[in-house]
Amino acid sequence: MKLLPKILLVLSCLILLQINLALSQVDTPFDKDSFSADKKDALKEAKKQIRDGDKLYEDEPPMYDLALELYLKANDFNPDNALLNYKIGNCYLHTVQKTKSVKYLEKAKQLNPKIQPDIIYLLAKGYHLNLNLDKAIETYEEYKGSLSPKELTEKGARIDKKIAECHVAKDLVQHPVRIFIDNLGVGVNTEYPEYGPYINADETVLMFTSPRPSTTGGKIDPTDQLFYEDIYISKLKHETWSEANNPRKPLNTASHDAIVGVSPDGKHALIYKGEDNGGDIFECRIDEDGKWKSPKRLPKEINTKYHESSASFSPDMEGLYFVSDKPEGFGGKDIYYTALKIKGNREKLDYEDANNLGAVINTPYDENGVFMDVDGKTLYFSSKGHNTMGGYDVFKTTLVDGKWTKPVNLGYPINSAGDDLFFSFSRDGKHAYYSSFDPSGYGNRDIYMITLLGPEKPLEFIENYDALAFKTMIIGEDMMEERIKIKESMITIVRGTVMDAVTLEPLGSVPVEIYDNLLGMMVASFQSNSETGKYMVSLPSGKNYGFVAKAKDYLFHSENLIIPPATTVQEYVLDMLLHKVKVGSKIILKNIFFDFDKATLRPESTAELDRLTKMLNDIPTLKIEISGHTDNYGSDEYNEKLSGDRAKSVVDYLIEKGIDSGRLTSAGYGESQPIATNETDDGRQENRRTEFKVLSK
Repeated sequence: MKLLPKILLVLSCLILLQINLALSQVDTPFDKDSFSADKKDALKEAKKQIRDGDKLYEDEPPMYDLALELYLKANDFNPDNALLNYKIGNCYLHTVQKTKSVKYLEKAKQLNPKIQPDIIYLLAKGYHLNLNLDKAIETYEEYKGSLSPKELTEKGARIDKKIAECHVAKDLVQHPVRIFIDNLGVGVNTEYPEYGPYINADETVLMFTSPRPSTTGGKIDPTDQLFYEDIYISKLKHETWSEANNPRKPLNTASHDAIVGVSPDGKHALIYKGEDNGGDIFECRIDEDGKWKSPKRLPKEINTKYHESSASFSPDMEGLYFVSDKPEGFGGKDIYYTALKIKGNREKLDYEDANNLGAVINTPYDENGVFMDVDGKTLYFSSKGHNTMGGYDVFKTTLVDGKWTKPVNLGYPINSAGDDLFFSFSRDGKHAYYSSFDPSGYGNRDIYMITLLGPEKPLEFIENYDALAFKTMIIGEDMMEERIKIKESMITIVRGTVMDAVTLEPLGSVPVEIYDNLLGMMVASFQSNSETGKYMVSLPSGKNYGFVAKAKDYLFHSENLIIPPATTVQEYVLDMLLHKVKVGSKIILKNIFFDFDKATLRPESTAELDRLTKMLNDIPTLKIEISGHTDNYGSDEYNEKLSGDRAKSVVDYLIEKGIDSGRLTSAGYGESQPIATNETDDGRQENRRTEFKVLSK
């Protein structure tokens, strides 16, 4: 019987605990009856914070970030108000810290399950964003079951899509892709948001958008109380990103300016301006001095009275992919393509009518953030359709025989249950650059580099190593993969430095021209960087190119580059060494070609010969010797005659073009003046050449 008082005491404690818990879950209003008199002033301040927060919350557009700051202060005073917890949770869903919403939405639902009609839906969304996927599916189903027949007709399809996204997410999370993620550091990232990164082909220049105090004009946008957006540039130096620079006018203005695309050679930038015509895309030309020309609105083939938000050049600069919500699409925002041509030396862009990329890529939902890879056939984009795991996910599709393949989700953790937009990829596809919020970052959204590691290779255990030395596997026809024909032209990146041939000092602002030798026409012109003398250009593979550099007080310099057809992106380094105009200077004419074993000039030589003619006209006192050279194949007599005949063919061409014969001599040296070994094919090819020497100036 002595146990009875103890049992009663324990039961009493449990009852009191339950009562306290129940009381602690009461929806507590912000009124004087709910708080003691000594909290009168604190209550008054909390109510003011809620009123001020409500003005921001109900503004058009809502200022959720600013409202959240005030709501959280009021919540510190009274954490048990259902409506306030609901509003805090909803605010978090509209910020970069979306995952914090669940705590407050759960509290709101506990305090008052009917506080707002969409409380269950928002809570399901919070679970979804936190990748609590089973709970999200359960809560989406709960919300669906709470709807009236009319509401179900209106909202049922959207809820079913959200449930499907959760199932996709479960599968992707269970099979994550292998990646490293690195913050780009203090040179790029600050306490302010950074987003929309675009990297050049060799990953040395990064352009991105940020609203910072250093914005051009220094003003704040009254609609969101953030600084106006500007475009910033950071350069990779000694494996560290330099402090980002604001290039200011004319690229940036006192209004919003956002980078949405950069050509592979870094010479054209695509800019989005939201205040213009409902949102339009502009193109800006970057000269080699790093100076920007005034942005120009893209023509009516791209920009319409609707919203154009994202664009990407094809690497050969023969096309533009862009996003528009014009009504003739498949629904929402679609991706379109327009062919373009570069006209004249000033690189005027001429666009053709745009075409929708079709239902393989575009869905009834939004597509955005388009990015064409440097290979010219792999298209990356973000979509709210396809098999997204929530919001926008990044997908890729490949152009094969003129048709786009089914888009593939890049997987988790590249994609999340939130919006994943505006990725740019490196030339080799190993790195991706994107913007995200991380509590360990520098502030708001930061820019990160993803290193894609590829699938993990299984360990292979071998017991008999000796057998591998002689074992040969015979591959039958049924074991071979079907051959894939790639018709699309691959891109080759050519980069180099223009330098003085003697001092090796870089020569800046030197005009460089590139010719298609077969067509005899110029396909690109630009200047070397004013400080470093460097240049970079992207060219279609499978062609014979002539490179020419011409600087004041220097003889023109030419290079021949025959780029073979390719199925992957190639890269060549082609430095150009220029010789000053002085007696004795020798220049190899690398774009002069003869028929085999003959002195007949081939048509591909015309551009080089015309450049030589122009140089002689520009320097009318110059006298030169044209000389021919061979390798060591054949007899001395034969080689001397062939080389002499070839040199004379060049002189005859120049005389025919009006050059005084008294300024020209020709000579054939055969194999007597080699510049490389005759023991290799490459060496013999270098020795077979035509050159000129300055005799007097």
